[in-house]
Amino acid sequence: MTLARTRCITLLGVQGHIVEVEVHLGGGDPGVTLVGLPDAALREARDRIRAAVVNSGEAWPSGQITISLSPASLPKSGSLFDLAIAAAVLAAASAVPQDRLEGTVLIAELGLDGRARPVRGVLPAVVAAREHEYSRFVVAHGNAAEARLVPETEVVAVDSLEEVCAWLREGVLPEEPPPAVPPPRRPARQGPDLADVLGQPVARRAVEIAAAGGHNLLMLGSPGTGKSLLAERLPTVLPGLSPAEALEATAIHSVAGLLPQGSPLVTVPPFAAPHHTSTRAAIIGGGSGYPSPGWASKAHTGVLFVDEAPQFGRGVLDSLREPLERGEVVLARATSTVTFPARFQLVMAANPCPCAKPGTLCTCPAGERRRYFSRISGPLLDRIDLKVELQQVSRAELLADRAFAESSEVVAARVAAARARAARRLEGTPWTTNAQVPGSYLRREFPVEPKALQVLGRAMDLGQISARGVDRALRVAWTLADLAAHDRPGEEETACAFALWSGRAW
Repeated sequence: MTLARTRCITLLGVQGHIVEVEVHLGGGDPGVTLVGLPDAALREARDRIRAAVVNSGEAWPSGQITISLSPASLPKSGSLFDLAIAAAVLAAASAVPQDRLEGTVLIAELGLDGRARPVRGVLPAVVAAREHEYSRFVVAHGNAAEARLVPETEVVAVDSLEEVCAWLREGVLPEEPPPAVPPPRRPARQGPDLADVLGQPVARRAVEIAAAGGHNLLMLGSPGTGKSLLAERLPTVLPGLSPAEALEATAIHSVAGLLPQGSPLVTVPPFAAPHHTSTRAAIIGGGSGYPSPGWASKAHTGVLFVDEAPQFGRGVLDSLREPLERGEVVLARATSTVTFPARFQLVMAANPCPCAKPGTLCTCPAGERRRYFSRISGPLLDRIDLKVELQQVSRAELLADRAFAESSEVVAARVAAARARAARRLEGTPWTTNAQVPGSYLRREFPVEPKALQVLGRAMDLGQISARGVDRALRVAWTLADLAAHDRPGEEETACAFALWSGRAW
């Protein structure tokens, strides 16, 4: 046989596409031609695969070898095609049978010695292949647990090309390595807890409201008032991820190469905290060549914490407006358009002025303070549901608040109950939290008593709140009603929601 086919997957963002690898053995001078829009890393596969085949004890075919990756118009990137190409070359040379390769997808990088190495993005690749009714996958051992997350799949985990050849010829599955011996158990270390943040009852309440309704949050205060502590503790009161959310988050972390060893599934809401020197591409994704997910996508289904927000470039912050509205990032390239999911809760923290000194110690002129905070644009602030100011606290306030600070476990129980009420109300809709519901649907399907809307109507007449702000305040009011186990928001909830939206709860 001089022609053989195998199959692999190429990834555009987190979307996988089936690629048919065809190998033709011809006469003439020895050489390898690779066609099908490969990138630089994929072109290097020619020499890497030849060394892997020879060092695995197999004969490299003589003559001209043509390798085609179809569809040819689809961009292809990375080293995950190595194993599929090597198997196709050996099948074309009749070194291994072709029939066992039918219906099989091969995903792995090869070392020069023939070892199979794990690659990024195996989970979304397997999901895409299952949608095309492929059910058997050959992957490196390091990717086996990730691939087995997809139901109704047969995963063959290999350590080398030699094991793949033995499986193709004899049908004998490679032996699984013995499970790693767990290290001796140590006493569990206390994790972050909301009760650790003392002296800030209003801010702790804002974190609870944000968690219950999925709202965005802005915290303003001097250094040392607990802004970062509160942001880091928001994930501890959020519900765990649903199976669908866990697969989405795991797919993004797989593509980004962030899956921890031994933990193939992300089950808790991710927490991402980019540095203020991060570029626009680092925040929303991109980069030269193959686009990679940014911090906004790495925080998908979780929390994106923007600390020292005025220190970020204004264009960088404004780039978050699209994912906040659409829940995704769309990156257009010359040959393709890549979409990354990016549905997250935004938590921003800022100092009140450049010097960040509290109270009377601040020497910044009023104009300088305004210019500093104006780096956060009005349209972005309009998308923040909750705004609170954290004050410096005294020793007496810290000691007194110890009796009232509740643990994350207690707050998480209230958050779960409030989310369950919202989910029952929104049953049959695409939304599960109050922050996701469009304002038009909220006003039409869940009208609030006219008396409860008076405070928002007066604020709108005075130009203190926009129409979008009214919708966001109404969402917060519904969250407050869910936390209080009320059927619908009353005057108290809408007034509190407006105060939190406008920052007047400061």
